[in-house]
Amino acid sequence: MLTRPKKGEFAPNYSDYINKTEGENVADLIANYSGLLNQFVNDLPEHKANYAYAPGKWTVKDVLQHLLDAERIFTYRALRFARKDSTMLPGFEEDMYAANANAAQRSLQSLKEEFVSVRKATDLFFASLRDEQLQQKGTANNYSTTVQALAFVVFGHLLHHKQILEERYLQ
Repeated sequence: MLTRPKKGEFAPNYSDYINKTEGENVADLIANYSGLLNQFVNDLPEHKANYAYAPGKWTVKDVLQHLLDAERIFTYRALRFARKDSTMLPGFEEDMYAANANAAQRSLQSLKEEFVSVRKATDLFFASLRDEQLQQKGTANNYSTTVQALAFVVFGHLLHHKQILEERYLQ
């Protein structure tokens, strides 16, 4: 079984996300965080759905939509690399995605339901991969990364935004 991603297996800007996680492998990440993250999102209060902690900042619904978009993109990258697709993949502009997602038009409940579904699909995908597939590398946003590192990025990114929601939105 593989161990935590090491420097050089991911873009330097992802180190903060990876460092937020505890566990040595994908199975640990799923066991440690999947239930916790689903519970956290399901417990978000309706009265905070359209709250932003400062002018120009995302609302709670915008943050949830961002989490959905980013998880899908990171997982898509992992899928491509796990299948030995060496096509270089571009980065993505999160603010453009947020501006065009129409999260404000959605109910908080619909975002929660989608979150749980996307999380389940991501967990099933990563759990299905063999060590050989997790070690595959590809290039996204001009940085080489392994599939396993992308799994750690998915969870670290979610934990990063969970912390922001707790500190700035749910006080």
